[in-house]
Amino acid sequence: MKKEKIYRSPLFYVGDKYKIINEIKKRFPKIINRFIEPFVGGGSVFLNIDANEYLLNDIDSNVINIHKFLCSYINRENEFFDLIFNIIEQYNLSFSLKKDIVPEELKLKYRKTYFAHFNKENYNRLKEDYNSSNVKNVAELYVLLIYGFNRMLRFNGNGNFNVPVGNVDFNNNTYQALKDYFRIVRERKIKWYNLNYKDFLFLTDYNNDDFIYLDPPYLITFSEYNKLWNEKSEIELLNLLDDFNNKNIKFAISNVTYYKGKENHIFNKWASKYNVYPIKSNYISYHDNTIKQFSEVLVTNY
Repeated sequence: MKKEKIYRSPLFYVGDKYKIINEIKKRFPKIINRFIEPFVGGGSVFLNIDANEYLLNDIDSNVINIHKFLCSYINRENEFFDLIFNIIEQYNLSFSLKKDIVPEELKLKYRKTYFAHFNKENYNRLKEDYNSSNVKNVAELYVLLIYGFNRMLRFNGNGNFNVPVGNVDFNNNTYQALKDYFRIVRERKIKWYNLNYKDFLFLTDYNNDDFIYLDPPYLITFSEYNKLWNEKSEIELLNLLDDFNNKNIKFAISNVTYYKGKENHIFNKWASKYNVYPIKSNYISYHDNTIKQFSEVLVTNY
């Protein structure tokens, strides 16, 4: 039996569900009318789900702006690649998709980190140009994302992008992810939203085959994405899902229950009312890239 291809978001978001999509997808309803995601992030989940319509939201305006930017080039993908490739070549960033321009002596000196050493100066120049511009160029932001550390979107208090260079490159994997994204999105009916998840979830009336998938910030793990999430946020979300359950609205939610000696007692107690499926996964730290064992689950109300 031929294995079904899994598509990864061209945002390459750390923490996306690309590696475990088959584990969670098999628990989803077989028939989905509207696939509703309040915390869409990079979008690796919706790219792998069949539905009649997609309502996709994230509170991070930069994430949604990149998705909308990519979608604006549907049916003119060559223009998009010309634009991105021009930026890469203008700033002389590594570009193994077309040609390996990293000197051999640099590869020998920095065997595992030569991309970062080669790109650092020009990446910082691009970052400075992006931050100093009055009108933010989303194409430049996407290039910064691709070459940045852990593919993060992080900004300081002044609104400046402040991610250091990563040991990454624009390679065939990046190109293929973009081509897949364009092809998939071209064939789908998608609506993008940039709202608080509660405002987003109350935008619509729900029908029998509508399905909500939630991948919220995790209460007990550390990342930029989780900094604004606290126990109050967790309780509000779970109470809202109880209300949805009472209205027979189908949902599934991913969460981390144990991490580095900590337990999410709030979530575990709430989840005991529903169906809990353990998920095999690892967490990669933002700070040291080592793999931390943790317990992730998918909870469904159907």
